Amino acid sequence: MPSGNVIRGSRIGSGPERPAERYKPAPRRAVTYWCRNDHVTEIRVALDAEEPAVWDCPRCGLPAGRDADNPPGRARPEPYKTHLAYVKERRSEAEGEAILAEALAALRRRRGRA
Repeated sequence: MPSGNVIRGSRIGSGPERPAERYKPAPRRAVTYWCRNDHVTEIRVALDAEEPAVWDCPRCGLPAGRDADNPPGRARPEPYKTHLAYVKERRSEAEGEAILAEALAALRRRRGRA
């Protein structure tokens, strides 16, 4: 006995299934990359596209290159900087003192202590 579900395997709002004769996939080629941890990654690239020199390894996240004998090294991450370190890059000590004095004066005016 039918369950009443006329279209099996589809979801509400889905479009019609595309017939295979309406499109043709672009011709592709396989490109292989190796990372420092000996992981091999193969991606498919269109024939007319230029392959990237470096690809991120999906297993460990390290950069992977086209040369199996000499994969690229670990990218040196920039050390964590605090907000204060970024402010000190943009402002000199004298500018910081002036901004602090201006902020304190505005705070005192709001609190009624001129």
